[in-house]
Formats: sequence, structure tokens, C-alpha cells
Amino acid sequence: MGYFDGFEVAEFWDDSAHALKQYVEESPPSRELIASLEEELGGYRLPGSYIALMSTHNGGVPARVYFPMTEATSCADDHIEITGIRGIGRGRPESLGGEFGSRFWIDWWEYPDIGVYFADTPADGHGMLALDYRACGRHGEPTVVYVDQEDDFAITLVAKNFEAFVRGLVNRLPT
Repeated sequence: MGYFDGFEVAEFWDDSAHALKQYVEESPPSRELIASLEEELGGYRLPGSYIALMSTHNGGVPARVYFPMTEATSCADDHIEITGIRGIGRGRPESLGGEFGSRFWIDWWEYPDIGVYFADTPADGHGMLALDYRACGRHGEPTVVYVDQEDDFAITLVAKNFEAFVRGLVNRLPT
């Protein structure tokens, strides 16, 4: 069984001009690029599901941007919204190794160094999603967490892993 079995990857992305300019790397990541970026990101091994998704479409803005939550955050009482998912590369500003990549949030905004910041929210840097390696170590399977800069960098569990996060995204919330 592979990652994202039965998942319609082609329908997942919204290739707007903004997404293509800011997020989408021009080619799938090579093994060499993945290894060098993992080293640059602090030695965190990217999850196989992240690499699998980026191998089909390397970063971008999903068509489904809401993740339902049972715990309130500064985003909302019942969900988190994302604006994009960082590709594996250095060629776009919003790529993992780009100008506003994972290390930017740790080094400049002083987000806690718990792993890899892979998605942003409409809060303009005041809330980020991260692959959290605290429980599994730098080579394990990280959880997905929301880190809230406005609440003293409070960390809220979002999903048990990256694939569960992607599969849990919806295009609208129940009313």
C-alpha cells in the first residue's frame, strides 16, 4: 500500500498565478535535493507521504484549505485554514528552503524549533503548521501541529501525520 491510495491528487491543487509564482517548484524533488534540504532544515527527515505528494506536484495552494478541529485556536473555534503548502526546494519564496521557508519562521519569527514549518495560514505569520518531531525524533513520523504565535507559540495537535492532514482538508465547513 502506497501513500495517498485512492486520493485524487490532480483535484487537490488550485494552480492560480499566485500559487505558481510563490509555492510551486518547477520540478519534482530529486533525492539529492531532498537530502540537502533535510540537512539544511536541521536534520529532520521529511515524511514519505510529504515526499510522495511533492513528487506529483511540488508545493502549491490546495483547492481544499480548511481542516476541521475539535479544539479552538486563534484561527477559529472549529477549524484551521491554510493558504499554501511548501514545496521541496529553494526556487520559490514559499518553498521549504525558500526566502519564507521553514527556517525563516524559526530564525526570524522565533517559532519553536520543533520540526519543519510546511504550511501557512491567512494570519500573516501569526499561525503556522508544522511537522512536529518532538515525540518521534528527527527521523520518525511527525505529527502535524498548529503553532500560534499570538498565544505565546501554543502548540495544538491537528493530525496524527501529514497524510491524515491532507486527507482531512475540506473545501467548505459544515454550517
